Amino acid sequence: MGNETHAGLPEGIAEILEQRPIRLGTRASPLAMAQARMTAAALRERWGLTEDQVELSPVVASGDRITDRPLADVGGKALWTRELDWSLGGGAIDLSVHSMKDVETVRPDAFHIAAMLPRADVRDVLLGATSIEALPQGARFGTSSPRRAAQIRSIRPDITTVLFRGNVATRIGKLQAGEADATLLAAAGLDRLGETLDGLVSARLDSDTWLPAPSQGAVGVEVRADDAPMRALIGGIDNAPTSICVRAERALLFALGGDCHSAVAALARMDGETVHLRAMLYSEDGAEHVAGEARFAPGDAQGPASLAAELLARAPETITRLFNPA
Repeated sequence: MGNETHAGLPEGIAEILEQRPIRLGTRASPLAMAQARMTAAALRERWGLTEDQVELSPVVASGDRITDRPLADVGGKALWTRELDWSLGGGAIDLSVHSMKDVETVRPDAFHIAAMLPRADVRDVLLGATSIEALPQGARFGTSSPRRAAQIRSIRPDITTVLFRGNVATRIGKLQAGEADATLLAAAGLDRLGETLDGLVSARLDSDTWLPAPSQGAVGVEVRADDAPMRALIGGIDNAPTSICVRAERALLFALGGDCHSAVAALARMDGETVHLRAMLYSEDGAEHVAGEARFAPGDAQGPASLAAELLARAPETITRLFNPA
């Protein structure tokens, strides 16, 4: 390959490694650190790098510091990426590792999502009951997610939602302390942290009937758009099926014009050579929803856009007012 050195590394990387390690930026939360270590391991395996040739550079994100208010009230998803963006844009790190469901749909032109790791379990895990139907009448459900709140109230309108923010351990602790009767966590996060949920009643919800958040279970790696060596290095660990499906889900979000107040569930899967994208939009209280699906070729942005337009055309005002389509 024309862009590789004799050692097999993309052009320019060997010169960087002669001076310093690859600097991998990550949030400092336990889950983010676990995902960063996965990324570092993938880079070492793909390119034959040594342990000390990739180093982690953790930062404390605003979203991890502010846990007493809903995300939508204090800056939205940018609270998860802002500090990493400063470090990446300023050259303090070479790449940022993100949970893709926490990344804003529109990113600065200065950055490029160069790779995604193989997607983990996309399902939500219900903690506190064996099923949503098994929750007691008037149960308190802990969440900060408009999507999860709307989904559960669409099935059980008697349920009351209470604010649950914080990392995985914090939310499990709040549940065990009796601050709520049940909550939902992403299976991917529990699995990556090795949480066993000893003593907690739980159930993984079927993604065929309970759609997850767009990009749930996906880890993305972002670099500076003008950094050709790093783009080539990171591109070497890209999992194509994950990238195709997550980019389709993000294209849907972009076309919908949703924000942190919008209750959106979506999941794309590869069906042979075709992308199958399913989505549901909810009113804030979950009383109304609209569902749809589409099939299209990988990389076809018009497929998600057409599905978004169709959903909004059929949705009642209680849903459409939550979106600002492009």
